[in-house]
Order: sequence, then structure tokens, then C-alpha cells
Amino acid sequence: MGRYTGPKARINRRLEQQVYENSGAIKASEKRPQPPGQHIRKKKLSTFGQGMREKQKIKYYYGLRERQLRRYFDEARRLPGNTGERLMVMCELRLDNIIRRSGMTRTRLQARQGVVHSHFQVNGRTVSIPSMLLKPGDVIRVRNRHNLQKYYQELAGNNGSERCDWLSLDEKGLEIRVSGMPTATDVSLPVDVGQVVVFLSR
Repeated sequence: MGRYTGPKARINRRLEQQVYENSGAIKASEKRPQPPGQHIRKKKLSTFGQGMREKQKIKYYYGLRERQLRRYFDEARRLPGNTGERLMVMCELRLDNIIRRSGMTRTRLQARQGVVHSHFQVNGRTVSIPSMLLKPGDVIRVRNRHNLQKYYQELAGNNGSERCDWLSLDEKGLEIRVSGMPTATDVSLPVDVGQVVVFLSR
């Protein structure tokens, strides 16, 4: 599956969670909270169905392709510690997610678009890969161009997002610093990652 470009409210309704944060999708899914489709009868999901739904939450929330998620899972399984927690920490360390979590943008899609269009630098180097995994000590800055500085200055001061302890944002200098490693409690997506691990281990 490539990056999803269809109706975002439909995904929110199907997964019964606001995995897409833009205001239009949230309003539409709140207006019609039932799952999409005509004459839907709510059925109890099988174990397979529950695992699939939890996996889909991660894919849509972080903007992952199936192959990317599988690669993250394989790497998390090789690392010491809890596989599910390691998987979610890797998702949180993606460049586009860090920009969103810092409060620099309103949504992950907005952060992803900014990275693809080379609006940001990591440790002084211009980057265009949203899936880039960062580490403590890395510094993200908006490129020194007047139009970009003005755009992100307005976003950073008006998005009302909650900040997280492992990131620090300098709104005036438009600089994000990764000050630590996220833990399982820092993950912003409510998901049963244990079911995801079982599903991907099949």
C-alpha cells in the first residue's frame, strides 16, 4: 500500500479513532461516528481482525507503507527489550513525527510535506526524507529562507499542541532539539501494540 490519499474521515470512522488530525477529517468523523458503509451492523472482531485494525492504526497514524512497518518490526524484534515498545519508539523517532510532536506543525501530513519539500535541516544538512530516524542530540531547524521562517513562526505559535518531555522547541529560533529517547508512555497513539506484534509474527 502506498501513502493513503483518500477520504481521511472514512479511515477515522473505520478505525473508530482520530488517526488523522486535520480539522476537516475530525469534524466529518464526529458528525458521522458510525463506520462507513450502508446498513452497517457492528460485529465482534475476530483476533485476526483486532490485530489487523491495530496494525492499520499505526500505518495510517504515522504514514507508513506495509513494507516500512514490516522493516521496523523486524529491526525491533532483533533489539533487546519489549518488541512492541521498540516498534513504537522507532515510529516516534521518525523525522516527520518529531516535527509534529514538537508543535512545529498541526498534523503529521503537514510535517511530511514540509520535509519532502526540503523545508528543514537536520544537524545543518538539508533533508527530504520523512522516515529518517533521529537520535538524542540531533537538532532540526527550519531553513534560513524568509518565507519558510514566517510560515513556521505562525504555525509554531498557534497550533495549541501538547509538548513532550523528550523534545524541546525554540519557537523564536525555529529549532527542535531531541533531548532524550521516547519511552512507551510517550507514544501519542492509543494502540494495543501487543496485538500488532502477534499479528506481524504470523
